[in-house]
Formats: sequence, structure tokens, C-alpha cells
Amino acid sequence: MFNALEVFTVVVVGVMVGVEFAVAFVMNPIFDALPGDAGQLGKAHGGRMLGAVMPVWYIGSLALVAVWAAAGRHHDGAGLVVASAALLLLSVIMSVLLLVPINNRNKTWTPENRPADWKEQLNRWERWHYVRVAVIVGAFALLVAALT
Repeated sequence: MFNALEVFTVVVVGVMVGVEFAVAFVMNPIFDALPGDAGQLGKAHGGRMLGAVMPVWYIGSLALVAVWAAAGRHHDGAGLVVASAALLLLSVIMSVLLLVPINNRNKTWTPENRPADWKEQLNRWERWHYVRVAVIVGAFALLVAALT
């Protein structure tokens, strides 16, 4: 049962990392290359879609890693799992304090109602998102290392 928890957790966190990596390095560059207002509208739509799913995914991933840390406290690699949980907690805090407020504004913007500094706000979101991706990649790598 413990092995199933480890594998399930690695898969859940790994897929989350893949989605966030794709947003940073695939989707956002695609949106930025679209003509006119299409890029901002695409980011607003993506913010609505992922904004509904990602909170559950981030908190669920953190919860799974916490259960793994508690259940595996006497196993090899327990410290790596705890460190991964700390990084995932950091990613949740970053999300709530830095990224979600911008996303909540962006997902309601249209070309008619967006503020004058909308590009600066989206650029700030992207910079913080790169940091968050690095943090969750680190968390994922620690989980994988804990398996070996």
C-alpha cells in the first residue's frame, strides 16, 4: 500500500509539474505570438480553466506528499519527502500571495475593460510563474530521488 502511495503521489505531482511547465514554456509563448488581442484573451480563458483546477491540484499534491512523509517517516528518503513538502508548501504560498491575485484580475479582462498596465501585470505573473515552476520541479525531483 505504501508503494502505491509513493507511485500515485509521484504521478500526480509529475503531471502537475508538466502542466505548469507547458504553460510557462509552450502556451504563453504561443499566446504572446498571436495577433491583436487574441493572446490576452487566450490567457484570460486559460486563467479561468486552470484557475478552477490548479488550487485542488496544488493542495492535493501537498496533502499526498504530507501523507507520504508521515507514513514513511522511518523509510529511507524521508528527509527528501519532507523537503519536497516544504517546496510544495512554498509553491502554494507563492500562488496565493503572488500569482492568484493577478490571475483573478486577468481572467475577467477583455480588450474593453483591461487596465492600462495589463501587460506589466501579465509579465509579473509570468516571472513569478517561472520561479514557481522551478520550485515545483525541485519538489518533484526530491520525490523521485526519495524513491531510489
